[in-house]
Amino acid sequence: MTDRSPAYHYAVIARALKIIDAGGPGLTLEGLAGRMGMSPAHFQRTFSQWVGVSPKRYQQYLTLDHARRLLAERHTTLDTAHAVGLSGGGRLHDLFLTWEAMSPGDYARAGAGLMIYWGWFESPFGPAIVMGTDKGLCGMGFAAEMGETAAMEDLLRRWPKAEFVADPMRLRPWVLRAFGAEPDQGPPLYLIGAPFQIKVWEALLRIPTGHVTTYSDIATAIGHPGAMRAVGSAVGRNPISFLIPCHRALRRDGGLGGYHWGLPAKRAILAWEAARTGM
Repeated sequence: MTDRSPAYHYAVIARALKIIDAGGPGLTLEGLAGRMGMSPAHFQRTFSQWVGVSPKRYQQYLTLDHARRLLAERHTTLDTAHAVGLSGGGRLHDLFLTWEAMSPGDYARAGAGLMIYWGWFESPFGPAIVMGTDKGLCGMGFAAEMGETAAMEDLLRRWPKAEFVADPMRLRPWVLRAFGAEPDQGPPLYLIGAPFQIKVWEALLRIPTGHVTTYSDIATAIGHPGAMRAVGSAVGRNPISFLIPCHRALRRDGGLGGYHWGLPAKRAILAWEAARTGM
């Protein structure tokens, strides 16, 4: 693995997160680089290769206050976003042309008769296990926090009766589109979940890049304003992390809430998107 790989860059960022949390806003570039055993020039170069902004600017995105600023400044109420054209029609999310959902009956059969292809890939957020059917990507998980074995088993348990075949080359074109796509050029998605879960995931797809929403807004948008706990559970069960952007759902007070693949990954993804949208 070269030091230009996305996984290498995320490993550096993940280590930096812990140091930034401990050091606070007064931590300098020299101090941060020194604590990571790198020269300031190398550290800054690694940051810019990964996210395209300076470590100082990125450090601002990684602070816990960033989520609250996002909620105050770029809070998307989903019905309003739809009305003003931020999403809707054939463009539920700025990365995707199409998505399709498994029927409730097929879901109840726990994947019986379904062929799911899988493979490991480097991503901007560490090693990623990616799964897909002939119709589109159906699973993506990050292993930087929980480890590769646990991440793999997590997705396998979701469709216990499906047939799983290792075939990363089949998935590779979709994965390249997932992490490097221009608007409307991303991979197709195949949503495998219960009807309520799919409603929640559809609502997540309506959150524009660089914006966030709250669990209560999602509950209202899907017609169940009192079902915040159930919404939170469905968000946590999202099988296609990053592409169905559950990382953009925050608590009403601006807290990050949970993230199935680890809160450091959630913070890193939000910061990565903020840097790319000029937030």
